Amino acid sequence: MPSLSTKEEFVTIRFGTDGWRAITGWDFTAENVRACARGVSEYLLKTGMAQRGLVVGYDTRFASEDFAAEVAAVTTGSGVPTLLCSQAAPTPVISYNVVHHHAGGAAIITASHNPPRWNGFKYKPDYAGSASPEVVEALEAEIGKTQGQETTMLALPEARKRGLLRDIEPEPPYMEHISRLVDLNAIRNSGLRIAVDAMYGAGAGYLPRLLEGGSLRLEELHAQRNPAFPGMQQPEPVAHNLTELCQRVVSQGYDAGIALDGDADRVGLVDEQGRFISTLQTFALLALYLLDVRKERGPLVKSITMT
Repeated sequence: MPSLSTKEEFVTIRFGTDGWRAITGWDFTAENVRACARGVSEYLLKTGMAQRGLVVGYDTRFASEDFAAEVAAVTTGSGVPTLLCSQAAPTPVISYNVVHHHAGGAAIITASHNPPRWNGFKYKPDYAGSASPEVVEALEAEIGKTQGQETTMLALPEARKRGLLRDIEPEPPYMEHISRLVDLNAIRNSGLRIAVDAMYGAGAGYLPRLLEGGSLRLEELHAQRNPAFPGMQQPEPVAHNLTELCQRVVSQGYDAGIALDGDADRVGLVDEQGRFISTLQTFALLALYLLDVRKERGPLVKSITMT
């Protein structure tokens, strides 16, 4: 069990490319979240990005919306225009809103696929991808300077009154963007039968809303919010967490199963025989489809996590 931090001994907040994560109530506290928000504010102010604004979003974990409100109170108190998501949303959806609103970045309260006791603070720069090592280093330095200092905060109603806080619906711009990239009608009218495991996460409802209106039939499991993530070790789409989905696909005769992690930036698939297909295998299948079926040619771009 981690030891409690004292006011005299501050937690060293270290950001990876996908932010900082810690156990809620131990190191992940309102005080440390405020320090992160203050550090992000100072970074945006010093880099000249502050006036473009900051998108603030969150997932379905315990008190994520409350931590997001703390972030917004700090950023607006620092003079940074803030766009606060009105509901929990997937990390890719929040990230796209950075581009859609031409914002300077996004702060996202999420611990992705970590176990239930965890939460986290992700930062996405203005290009909406993972932060570079240089950005991470600068953020950590600013956060370290703010710890222990008095933080100016604005009550959210006052921030709205001053025009520093605007509430946004994150879903519509993302759905419109996806509809321009993908032939959704071809999928909607495919006649496929699909089971989706939302894993009690922020992606609940997105695939049904995206694909409704045709011959496709879709059943969604674990679509309600439950920060305890019952029946799984953590909301991560790996084989040992998807027993129910695998069984459901076979017993109900589904063509495939799709599982999303806690903040819906990871995916796992299940074939018609109930066999799990990993994310890496999924991207290999997509590459095979593009090369063999669509006969497309050109370079393949991958992240360093792809083999």
